[in-house]
Amino acid sequence: MKLLRYGQRGSEKPGILDRNGKVRDLSGQIDDIAGNNLTAAGLAKIAAIDVESLPLVAEPGRLGPCVSRTGKFICVGLNYADHAAETGAAIPEEPILFIKATSAITGPNDGIIIPRKSRKTDWEVELGIVIGDEARYVSEANAMQHVAGYCLINDVSEREFQAEHGGQWTKGKSADSFGPIGPWMVTRDEITDPQNLKMWLSVDGVMRQNGSTTTMIFGVAFLVHYISQFMSLQPGDIISTGTPPGVGLGMKPPLFLSAGQTIRLGIEGLGEQTQFTVDAA
Repeated sequence: MKLLRYGQRGSEKPGILDRNGKVRDLSGQIDDIAGNNLTAAGLAKIAAIDVESLPLVAEPGRLGPCVSRTGKFICVGLNYADHAAETGAAIPEEPILFIKATSAITGPNDGIIIPRKSRKTDWEVELGIVIGDEARYVSEANAMQHVAGYCLINDVSEREFQAEHGGQWTKGKSADSFGPIGPWMVTRDEITDPQNLKMWLSVDGVMRQNGSTTTMIFGVAFLVHYISQFMSLQPGDIISTGTPPGVGLGMKPPLFLSAGQTIRLGIEGLGEQTQFTVDAA
């Protein structure tokens, strides 16, 4: 299934794509793409619905974040061997974790706001894991049972805030609009192998990232297992799993975003996003 949310910010309704790629309204069946609706039992109930009988949404308009009420937005740094190489960083022995503020979450095609005093806003196409059933101290062998599905993420980053102001990376990752997710959450059963997905990102029509999840250092199952040793993972939590090479920071000389640019990105099987950059002012 491909589950989504559509409508104006703060008033989104739950929806699902039908076999023809049209949006059907789920609001008469569930309250939102969130919480218990993302557990195995919740998704089974949605799967049992006759999608073609649901109201057709002729003009869905804006797509909102594909998951609502996310409690934790957990990111993994330097998780692609070829990306670590381009930044000159050593291959991590264990996953590097940091938190992205949930207030950064936005729709897949909403504008990216360049923060005040920003000089180094960057892009990162990433595979997102959406948690279904609660995960606490799970084994790697059982970890996938706790994955509801996957989504496309642009882990927008401000590199100066991230690395030149002391402390942890969170301050460079959490500005409003720095977490576009969607266009939809694709349930786990539709993605045969999350470790073999093509991914790409372009800026103003120039391809900047052209990679694959095959170069991830720590895979989906391991990340769910590993993170659950340090904190419980709840339905609707999102794990952003790292990015392949081609980010602005890794270019020589580095290249960063400014207002008036167009970002397009996609992951095989998970759809595409388009964002326009705007100035905070």
